[in-house]
Amino acid sequence: MAKKTNTKQIEPKIVDEGINKILSERYLSYALSTIMSRSLPDVRDGFKPVHRRILFAMSQLSLAPTTPPKKSARVVGDVIGKYHPHGDTSVYDALVRLAQDFSVRYPLVDGQGNFGNIDGDNAAAMRYTEARMTAVAQLMLEGIDENAVDFRPTYDGSESEPIVMPGGFPNLLANGSSGIAVGMATNIPPFNVAEMCEAMLAMLEGEVSDKELVRYIPGPDFPTGGILAESKESIAESYRTGKGSFRLRARWEKEELKGGSYQIIVTEIPYQVQKSKLIERLAELITNKKVPLLDDVRDESTEDVRIVLVPKSRNVEAELLMEILFRNSDLETKFSMNMNVLDGGLVPKVMPLRDVLQSWLNHQQEVLVRRSQYRLDKVIHRLEVLAGYLIVYLNIDEVIKIIRNSDEPKPALMKKFGLTEIQAEAVLNIRLRSLAKLEEIEIRKEHDKLTEEKDQLEKLIKSEARQWTAIKKQVGNLQTMFGKNTPLGKRRTLVGKAAIAPVIENLEEMMTEKEPITVICSAKGWIRAMKGHGVDRKELKYKDGDREGFVFEAMTNDKIVLFGSNGVFYTIGGDKLPPGRGFGEPVRLMVDLPNDSDIVEMAIYNAEAKLIVASDAGKGFVVKMADVLAQTKKGKQVLNVDGKDEARLFRFVNEGDDHVAVMGKNRKMLVFKLDQLPEMARGKGVALQKYKDGGLSDVKTFNLKSGLSFKYGTGETTVGNIKEWIGNRADAGKLPPNGFPKSNKFA
Repeated sequence: MAKKTNTKQIEPKIVDEGINKILSERYLSYALSTIMSRSLPDVRDGFKPVHRRILFAMSQLSLAPTTPPKKSARVVGDVIGKYHPHGDTSVYDALVRLAQDFSVRYPLVDGQGNFGNIDGDNAAAMRYTEARMTAVAQLMLEGIDENAVDFRPTYDGSESEPIVMPGGFPNLLANGSSGIAVGMATNIPPFNVAEMCEAMLAMLEGEVSDKELVRYIPGPDFPTGGILAESKESIAESYRTGKGSFRLRARWEKEELKGGSYQIIVTEIPYQVQKSKLIERLAELITNKKVPLLDDVRDESTEDVRIVLVPKSRNVEAELLMEILFRNSDLETKFSMNMNVLDGGLVPKVMPLRDVLQSWLNHQQEVLVRRSQYRLDKVIHRLEVLAGYLIVYLNIDEVIKIIRNSDEPKPALMKKFGLTEIQAEAVLNIRLRSLAKLEEIEIRKEHDKLTEEKDQLEKLIKSEARQWTAIKKQVGNLQTMFGKNTPLGKRRTLVGKAAIAPVIENLEEMMTEKEPITVICSAKGWIRAMKGHGVDRKELKYKDGDREGFVFEAMTNDKIVLFGSNGVFYTIGGDKLPPGRGFGEPVRLMVDLPNDSDIVEMAIYNAEAKLIVASDAGKGFVVKMADVLAQTKKGKQVLNVDGKDEARLFRFVNEGDDHVAVMGKNRKMLVFKLDQLPEMARGKGVALQKYKDGGLSDVKTFNLKSGLSFKYGTGETTVGNIKEWIGNRADAGKLPPNGFPKSNKFA
């Protein structure tokens, strides 16, 4: 008969909680895990857990700078198997970056094989590459076996790993860091170690302000060099707040060629810019004609960066071309600093630069005390053993007798000579050859030396002043090791006033290639541009029934201002005009000029100039030319006209002019002071001259002392005494001087 078994059914545990509480608790746990275990570096050693575990695994594999390297796959295998339960790709990518001298300012891994390049090419697979630590990495681990830091169990409890590295090298600021967590991010630029050491030595001597800090650390020092184009005030503010941005430019030089031509050589590009993508962007600018001043770009790089930029012609200014490229490509970038770190490995905090330096110094003080205590314990233990040895040498025969005759010599020795358990164990383990007289002398020497060391260690542990003196020496040694004259310590990024490029105004205009043109517009509004100046106007041809309207010389980068009879100003770029072949194109295809309106005036735009605008009815005002510039095809309404009235003209107001001469179609001339005309941006204006019949014919401004000039025959004449024509604005005026043109125009 089968035996019955009692099976106890396990009841499911149901927790009744709101979805909001569950989500907030779980998401908070995830966020904290991301912040502390993945994205933000510890302010003390500058490492995220993955970097810390890579270096610790390499130290366990004895991959010192003087030992042969091992396969990267071996290192990655140890990291993911013992310390970092993640995918091998993420760990290998982190290891590769630590070996790239264009990614980190002071590499921590010495890579053998293909570890990628500045073009953005990936490293070879981990089975093909080898790695070992650099001298910098060794500094980070110095003292790790001397109780310098705390350890914790690994994820499976089978091993232990350091919570933080001893960090004898200021890695956080030396190599920088970047990461995105949940709700926060960090982005720290690399700095020069020699400059940091100088600043820390000054801090140990006394208080250092942010402005003084800039004197020691003038700015970040990026591994790829370049030029830092920021003011000291901006850098000091970034240091003070822990947040800011740094404008970084490529370094370039002008290389002269035969025949007076030149080319630009870019020797350093901004940090984190892939050279291949940069060249693709420059080539795209040429193809799309975004930068017409640039003719070609070539990559002639070998081990060093050498990008060749060929200008369109030798007349192009190198500084202007580079300014345009800075604004349109990654030859200039902005590095946004956000010094968000884990304070004490636990609390996320945005720290000023001075606080980051102080945190590293405080960590070094803690490491120094812990290492000193560890060494003191070892010295005390050794002194205890040596004291036991000395007792043996004083009573050598009796000790040998006890050991030979006693079944339990250890307690017998302790009782007879007052030895401690440690001393008795050491005596029993002593070799016979060590009983020589020479060994006794060596033991006494060692005892005296260790006694002196013990006194020094005890004084160091008790005195904070001695500790800071020792740290000063440590910082001084670092400064020597990574001095500005050493290949690794030499500053790579140029900083200073010379690096700050001048602001070039009207850059869009200057981007257009400067070529001389002659602008031709017929009376019926057909416009074109012929290359060059000095065109023979007699040879210009127009459509049947059409004739010459406006002809003047300009440049392709000029803006051409057109004034319609509707009182609207239009703007056309000199480079947008149709070529001079044929009769050109109607203006109405280029601007939205109504069919019932015509172009009455044209001129080259000058932002500094002033104009008098006037209608056929003789109303007008003074307007700044900057206020008439149109941004769209619809133009800009400036002179308001209605009914049968139309816009008649505009005339430039020359510097020094103080009077206005007005000529009516009724052949009456009036002169009045310029200040009687208001300056406006838009409107109908005021009456210039009073008419019974006709309207306005022409306007001219002039200087009273110089006299009024007008066309006279084939030349020009000047009337010095014009008192009889001087009146007030809106007067009728009088007949002009003898010889005045029948066209009623001053010119």
